[in-house]
Amino acid sequence: MEKYRAIPEGYMTVGEIAKKMDITVRTLQYYDKEGVLSPSASSEGGRRLYTHKDMVKLHQIQSMKYLGFSLCDIKTRLPSINTNEEVATVLKEQAKALREKIISLTEVLESIEKLNLEVLQMKTVDWEKYADIIHLLQTKNDNYWMIKHFEGEVLEHMHRFNEEEARNLVNSQNEVYRKMHELQKAGIEPESEEAQILAKEFWDIAMEVSGGDMNILAELSNLALSNAGDEWKNQNEFLMKAISAYFTRLGYNPFEGMFEEEKQ
Repeated sequence: MEKYRAIPEGYMTVGEIAKKMDITVRTLQYYDKEGVLSPSASSEGGRRLYTHKDMVKLHQIQSMKYLGFSLCDIKTRLPSINTNEEVATVLKEQAKALREKIISLTEVLESIEKLNLEVLQMKTVDWEKYADIIHLLQTKNDNYWMIKHFEGEVLEHMHRFNEEEARNLVNSQNEVYRKMHELQKAGIEPESEEAQILAKEFWDIAMEVSGGDMNILAELSNLALSNAGDEWKNQNEFLMKAISAYFTRLGYNPFEGMFEEEKQ
């Protein structure tokens, strides 16, 4: 690099070229440090000096940056681009890379939006469940939403249903909970005909979810109680009594006193 006592005609200081190109002095210093664009000369006082040729190269760098090229790409490709055909080839390659990036970012954005909805519906912060949801989203598993409702063996068991079937089961169960709550608020006894109809619906859903596996049924019951909010926990006794009365009518209790244990 040549050194000049004074700034000769046709040279610009780093401040002058930065102003003309509407970029910061720090950016030019960074380009120099990375070997992307170095000044053509300097003054004896240490001032970096640039030429019109440097400004043309800077235009190329800024243009390529706008088109999504990294500084590494610009550093390695810029010197070898000399023909329109070479420019067209590089642009074609960059367009392909950007399309792939757009697809990838679109998938990430969709995952973020889906995770956001799941987070808002969960009662507590649970990073382990968040990670599980993200994993299912990455593998394009449509049952990612079940993680907020189930875990352990129950969650594994639920994967045998497709998304529509699983959502219908969860919605049906929530509807039974809602109707049970209305009966309790109205002062209707759990042994009443209305409550018994709901108890049968609850049991039918539980049997469909579990496939008749008593271990899954027990875990499903415990999970429902542990995930319930305070308002619902205060209504557990009503549900337990309604189901207990339902089993009494049937003449057997498959849980062998499990409901009584849950109340302790």
